[in-house]
Amino acid sequence: MKVLKFGGTSVGSAVRIKGLLDIVNPTERQIVVLSAVAGTTNALVEIGQAYTVGKKDEAKDLIKKHKDKYEDLIKELFNTEAGYKNGKELIDYHFNLISSLANELFTPIEEKIILAQGELMSTALWHFYLNEIGISSVLLPALDFMKIDEDNEPMVEYIGEKLSTILAQHPENTLFITQGFICRNSFGEIDNLRRGGSDYTASLIGAAIRANEVQIWTDIDGMHNNDPRVVKGTTPIAHLSFDEAAELAYFGAKILHPQSVFPAQKYNVPVRLLNTMEPNAKGTLISKDGAQKGCIRAIAAKDGITAIHIHSSRMLLAYGFLRRVFEIFERYKTPIDMITTSEVAVSLTIDDTTNLADIIKEVEDFGSVTVDGDQTIVCVVGDFGLNSHGYAARVLDAVKHLPVRMISYGGSDFNVSILLNSDHKTEALRSLHNRLF
Repeated sequence: MKVLKFGGTSVGSAVRIKGLLDIVNPTERQIVVLSAVAGTTNALVEIGQAYTVGKKDEAKDLIKKHKDKYEDLIKELFNTEAGYKNGKELIDYHFNLISSLANELFTPIEEKIILAQGELMSTALWHFYLNEIGISSVLLPALDFMKIDEDNEPMVEYIGEKLSTILAQHPENTLFITQGFICRNSFGEIDNLRRGGSDYTASLIGAAIRANEVQIWTDIDGMHNNDPRVVKGTTPIAHLSFDEAAELAYFGAKILHPQSVFPAQKYNVPVRLLNTMEPNAKGTLISKDGAQKGCIRAIAAKDGITAIHIHSSRMLLAYGFLRRVFEIFERYKTPIDMITTSEVAVSLTIDDTTNLADIIKEVEDFGSVTVDGDQTIVCVVGDFGLNSHGYAARVLDAVKHLPVRMISYGGSDFNVSILLNSDHKTEALRSLHNRLF
């Protein structure tokens, strides 16, 4: 069985929803994971924010505005009166549910209920469209099998057991449809896998059922060797290893959600990145055998980074110092991206500044602290193992004309990362591309 995931742009209009059948073969046993219609999640976030601050009239206007878009969508999507009736009843139900939350005490629980409505609508609309044209499909509610534990980690074995039981009830069916992004938490409440989580859903399902392949369909033909938005002449990479893809996804390659690589890697399920707009393009295959020795594969950049520099004479010849510093970040559940150290100083980066003020207040007990915002991590991925020679020097030579804040090398066999001010990001990407490719 294969798992196919389609993002918001792939279901962004009636034409594209219909066009899914140009890719999906209804006779082949597969699970199709859909994101919300393009723009829906952002609109639902706005509605939730309006409710949070008590702006019910603003929320009401936003609901009407977005429901009108769905009214236009179903008019174009369905060709029969019965099909349109199903679509109309569906969107009425979901938008009435959203409207009803104006009468509730609005908490993060209600906010997550609102965010779940986009995927619930997109999957049901495609299911109804398939029924209208005589194609059999089974709608699998993700809330029946997708679950995270108390640490917000997906319960892969639970997902596999639940999903296998559900699939076994439909032995004659080949096409199954389910929602990306949404799940239930350890309390049984509606929750989600955070933004971009539809990729994660597909990977988790693929891992849980030991699928033959997971396909991530987006609007770009695979993972490119640099950011095509700012660098000319980029090319898609035919084959990557799981480790290489994970580095690129985490450090800024937007085509793939960072966490989506790990479940597939753990259970050795190949992942293929493909282009909805160009279905015949080869895209990128991610598997355990994708690495190439002796070469640089790609460059990615991650914005929104904050650098923290701690200088303390107490570090000199001391043990346990770094542990005590890291415990502060652990208490505030703030991950660290990069780290460099000397005998009397440590520099590190974070991308979540929610608790920055509290963190700095505690860190200042250890020494003087300097904070730099608006930083970017540029990550060069390739073969940087013990037997490679000269690649790190080429990377640094390409950015020698730029003020580099930090360098991370040796922590991984697959990347060299540099930190610089975001103003220099584009120049760094272009210079690295020209020097390395």
